[in-house]
Amino acid sequence: MIFLRNRVFIPLVVSSASLGLCLFTLAAPKDKKKRNPPPNYDAQIIAAIPKAPSVQPKAKRNILVFSKTNKFVHKSIPTGTRALELLGEKTGAYSATISNDLVNFEEENINTFDTIIFLSTTGDVFKPKQKVLNNMSKEEQDAAHVVEKRLQRNLLEFIKSGKGFVGIHAASDTYYSWPEYGNMVGAYFDEHPWGAQNKVSVMVEKGKEEHPLVAHMQGASLNFKEEIYQFKEPYDSRNYDMLLRLDTDNTSMKSKKIKRTDKDFGVSWVKSYGKGRVFYCSLGHNHHIYYNDKVLGHYLAGIQYAMGDLELSKKQEVK
Repeated sequence: MIFLRNRVFIPLVVSSASLGLCLFTLAAPKDKKKRNPPPNYDAQIIAAIPKAPSVQPKAKRNILVFSKTNKFVHKSIPTGTRALELLGEKTGAYSATISNDLVNFEEENINTFDTIIFLSTTGDVFKPKQKVLNNMSKEEQDAAHVVEKRLQRNLLEFIKSGKGFVGIHAASDTYYSWPEYGNMVGAYFDEHPWGAQNKVSVMVEKGKEEHPLVAHMQGASLNFKEEIYQFKEPYDSRNYDMLLRLDTDNTSMKSKKIKRTDKDFGVSWVKSYGKGRVFYCSLGHNHHIYYNDKVLGHYLAGIQYAMGDLELSKKQEVK
């Protein structure tokens, strides 16, 4: 048995194949920074949480919220993890396991989850940080590489088998070295022409106003300060069911970081991957995003879609 931060006990079977990973995890330097959000955010998050789930869950659901960073670390991660934990707790939609322990991705453990959320992950998250790798022997580096490849395979097989994946914000700034990850998510980050303090307008995709993941917005745009991503290959909004996008008519387009000439700045979409379901939303840089009622409603519906509880009509089926 292992004890996780959200007080959920999960039986843990450690195979000989994962023993090396466990030993490495124990030996790795611990993050000295506390990951608890400022106490006053709890009240704001709870006030913004929907009164009920988007749909009643078909079974007891468990999700993994994973926010490991090997590159840039977003300060809003603690707020995001707390919001996702409370979102499931208060609505009864799911129980959240908050953990960056790679053991959760071993074959004997990953299938205890219905959906995995990558919350503002960055870099190659299934391998040690570069400083740690540099201090390893050749044999240790080879062993770490074997673990990385195994966990990559496990994640993709988990989703393809019919489970769910949710990517929030920097989940698209993760694993450029692993093209199939980008194909699964649907995009890679390519700068943010709009920074955290820029006023932006995010609109519901035209024709999708009644889609169950955005119906609660009633066609209204989100207007706030937030970092908005620009995407590069494999991004192609024609291949996904786009739900939210930047309203370029009501957002300044003067940034010198803008590379796209087609004004195609998707923000949120759903797509299939094998038999599984993928929901991605790039909102999540600023703390206030995680206590915005419209965004939390969107996250909740997206998570319930990924878990398989919120089903789409034939007309709404994803590509």
